[in-house]
Amino acid sequence: MKKLLLYFLFTTAVFAQQKQLITSIDTTKNKIGAEFKLTLKTNVDTLSKVVFPNVKNFGPLEVIYSYPIDTILKNDRYELVKKYGLTQFDSGKYTIPSVKILINNKPYLSDSIQVEVANVQVDTLKQKMFDIKDIVPANEGIGDWWKYVLVLLLIAGIGALIYWYIKKRQQNKIEEEIYKTPIEKATSLLDTLEKKELWQQGEIKAYYSELTDIVRNYIEEAIEIPAMESTTSELIEGLQMASKKKRMKLSKETFDNLLTVLKQADLVKFAKSKPMDFEITEDRRKIERAIVTLDKAIPVVVENNDEMLLNEMQRQEQLKRELRKQRQKRILITSVAVFLLLFITTTYFVATKGFTYVKDNIIGHPSKELLEGEWIKSEYGSPIVRVETPQVLKRVDLTKTLPKDGMALIKDMQSFAYGSLIDNFYIMVSTLYFKQETQIDLSKSLDGALQTMEAQGAQNMIVKQEDFETKEGIKGMKGFGTFSQIDGKNQSSTKLYYEVLIFSQEGGLQQIIIVHEEGDQYANQISERILSSVELQNTKQ
Repeated sequence: MKKLLLYFLFTTAVFAQQKQLITSIDTTKNKIGAEFKLTLKTNVDTLSKVVFPNVKNFGPLEVIYSYPIDTILKNDRYELVKKYGLTQFDSGKYTIPSVKILINNKPYLSDSIQVEVANVQVDTLKQKMFDIKDIVPANEGIGDWWKYVLVLLLIAGIGALIYWYIKKRQQNKIEEEIYKTPIEKATSLLDTLEKKELWQQGEIKAYYSELTDIVRNYIEEAIEIPAMESTTSELIEGLQMASKKKRMKLSKETFDNLLTVLKQADLVKFAKSKPMDFEITEDRRKIERAIVTLDKAIPVVVENNDEMLLNEMQRQEQLKRELRKQRQKRILITSVAVFLLLFITTTYFVATKGFTYVKDNIIGHPSKELLEGEWIKSEYGSPIVRVETPQVLKRVDLTKTLPKDGMALIKDMQSFAYGSLIDNFYIMVSTLYFKQETQIDLSKSLDGALQTMEAQGAQNMIVKQEDFETKEGIKGMKGFGTFSQIDGKNQSSTKLYYEVLIFSQEGGLQQIIIVHEEGDQYANQISERILSSVELQNTKQ
């Protein structure tokens, strides 16, 4: 009875443990590299502490992703669901071992599960084989969003630059104007100052700075004394001396009014004085009256005709120089605007389409020009080979390259080509008749064509073969692959892709060879179009 009770307690504990931790998996059979999703589920009260394993491997299976714990509240208890993404890159049967989960520091074991990893079936008869590709830099995963941000920042920056230039030009527009006389310039600047309404907006210091600069500039230009660099007292003293020297009739009131406004401006600029509104208005009137009085007091110098003519010529020359500068400035602005427009457009297309697209469509690409040019469909040789090409093939003489014993077997041989093996694109169409009708082995003929290419400098040649059939049902053989071409001058190597078609009809041989740089997408399109257009004369008909 005691043994029975112990057995009952043991099985109850095991059953309780199994109920407390449930193990499941989404599938027990998967392909190599596919994800098995293992789920561990437990039901605990709200005060329990549960620790799931944090491991990199579950036995022979690798953990590729540890999903966040999903917590579900059910009847004052928590149901905790933890999922793991597992995978294996070798086929076979594997066992996911039991793992330890801690619930309130008490260990519980999950169930072990057996899974199977199956191979991916590949039909090598239908699936073509390709060369090993060159190493490509890994994608950093940042995407292309930065390109659009870059374009937007460039456009925003250029827009801000144009806006700043326009505002700056508007601010300096008055200064750039050509005034006939100093009084005209001073009057215009006073009117502009009033339109700004600086002192009404609290900019009293800026208002007095511009006001005194206007009168100082006028005095310097009209009376020819260094007014801009002088202090207030030095300016008044210099003006008094100049008035005596030039015999200008100026009253004491004029000097007093000018001195009063200049001292007021000094107090505003350096002592932070704030005059009343009526005082500011009165100071502006005093400056205007002082400028008008000074201008009227300047004696008029009567010039003789020669001096007047000389001055007029100088003025006209100065006007021409100013106009020339303005024209050069407009040309410069236009040139910069065109450059910026081209730069923005190019940057946009580089960011959205890629540098290769811009290079091929703006700078140009020889293969692209061939592809998009006018194609010609012509007949070559005998038996006739009818094919469409981007350029007319010209007759070439290959009889000198063949041995004499080989030429003794040939009745007629014709060859037509465009380009050469060192050009971007090369195509040759050849036909020949033997003197006696013989059974031609296409594989050996293909080997002969490839050996000819090796004799012309082809190295490291990779050769693949397959059957080829034209639209008319004439069967032949296609050889294709890659080889390296060494440039003797630069000692550089170029990897080229070639395709050779060979057909045999009652004592005749027809051959098409196409060679171009590997990876040239436009040349690939040219080659596809040429091969799809091949038509042969059927000698049996």
